[in-house]
Amino acid sequence: MSLLLAGCAISSISNPFKSGDDPGAPLPPAPGVAANAAAAPALNGPGGNQCPPVVAWPHDRLVTLYEAGHTNDAQAIIHRGEITKLARECQFYGDRVVVKYGVAGRVLLGPKGKPGPVRLPLSVKVADANHRVLARDAMQVSTVIQQQNPVGYFSVVKEISFPVAVGTRVQDYKVFVAFGPGQGPG
Repeated sequence: MSLLLAGCAISSISNPFKSGDDPGAPLPPAPGVAANAAAAPALNGPGGNQCPPVVAWPHDRLVTLYEAGHTNDAQAIIHRGEITKLARECQFYGDRVVVKYGVAGRVLLGPKGKPGPVRLPLSVKVADANHRVLARDAMQVSTVIQQQNPVGYFSVVKEISFPVAVGTRVQDYKVFVAFGPGQGPG
């Protein structure tokens, strides 16, 4: 039961930072990477599709770092990250569910950026139908942007577990993924 999350290199890329572009608009999809984060395949547990959805809300799946004092200026972007693919599979242990989740994405170099390592914070929360947060996880995702290619890819696979209350379905829970330690619901 392994998750395969891989970024594909692209030989050329248009400039998504040119003047007049909306810096909040999603990046164009990379070849071989799903553009719709909610389209992650359902990996089934016992009895069928019994795995909570893993979602990244449109605002939470993007992060843009600007030069100090130049927020929302497309020419002042240092780099921009996007979550491009999510996947999950579940295991059940009595009243607990362990969700193995995978997150993949990319980082584009902006006009003010320099090639090199990039680290971005990522947070994960599990919430029930009443929006109560039952579990949290936080990490850093890393990539290296090369001089000859202004895009770097990242992927991570981790596990998070949470209790399932009597009388609820596993599908009543959601796993939220977002850039930043304090973003997302909850």
